[in-house]
Amino acid sequence: MTTEAKLSCEQLWKLYGADPEKFFASHGDRPTQADIASGGYICAVRDVSFDVYPGEIVVVMGLSGSGKSTLVRCLSRLIEPTGGEISFEGQNLLEASRKEMIDIRRHKMGMVFQHFALLPHRTVIDNVAFPLEVQGINRAKRHERAREIIELVGLSGRERYYPRELSGGQQQRVGIARSLAVEPDIWFLDEPFSALDPLIRREMQDEFLRLQSLLKKTIVFITHDFDEAIRLADRIAIMYEGAIVQFGPVEELVLNPATDYVRDFTKEIPKEKFLTVGRVMGPVVADCGTLSIGESDLIGDVAAKVIDYEGVACVRDEHGQAVGSLTRGHVAKILFPEES
Repeated sequence: MTTEAKLSCEQLWKLYGADPEKFFASHGDRPTQADIASGGYICAVRDVSFDVYPGEIVVVMGLSGSGKSTLVRCLSRLIEPTGGEISFEGQNLLEASRKEMIDIRRHKMGMVFQHFALLPHRTVIDNVAFPLEVQGINRAKRHERAREIIELVGLSGRERYYPRELSGGQQQRVGIARSLAVEPDIWFLDEPFSALDPLIRREMQDEFLRLQSLLKKTIVFITHDFDEAIRLADRIAIMYEGAIVQFGPVEELVLNPATDYVRDFTKEIPKEKFLTVGRVMGPVVADCGTLSIGESDLIGDVAAKVIDYEGVACVRDEHGQAVGSLTRGHVAKILFPEES
């Protein structure tokens, strides 16, 4: 990960009301919650600052109404922020003209939303190629690119199908393919899998991770599902009443919650789903047995093997060197914290 962010926002606000810009300026660009309430305004995004680095997946979480969808639309200026700064590849997006923003969205931003919004009268290939058509690319070239993306998302052979002839998961793959057709530099996804059945949702998460391993996109992903966030995120931002109340790796959020809200939000998350062996292992011991466990393995993935093993498992790094040990006791403390 480089030290220069691909996308940054600083003190970003979005207010709804009679004249939010005037109200915002009259309070020195820093209205309090009391000011907002007494003025009759609604604050959808409140003083949000964070960075997204190249190749990183940042997941934004929160309950319904917390402001996460408004935030992602502000980042692409589909919704105009009331105040703050948004920097994308070093350019201040709030200073960009309407024409410049349209060009940036067409060529550098990919967007996928909860509702697939496919064009029902167009085939799969024409849906995927649509952003390229908007760019003015000729039919042969845009179809060539569309076929590459259709193959990438596992829909080869369905190029001539219409959306009504596809399952929900297949329709969402078309939506993902369409957003990738322009080869975006940043990818915004707003609860893209929440309308899918649980099994299909899991399959789409697997597909998403497969695509990311190939494409290394910079991603802002919105969800309210912590299990989904754990699977996908490099870092997680938790929103509450328009503000980000904590931002960091999942281990930090669960083990060191910054507020009671974050503690309540994360308390039911099984630690074995995100804790690695390296976080809980003991020191290297002389009587390690024949069972070897990877330092980066998740506790949940190795728990059964360790519990069934009568000896002490040897923990090894990526080079095969012994770096620690793991016992039934280590695993039990994670799986059964109250009993431990």
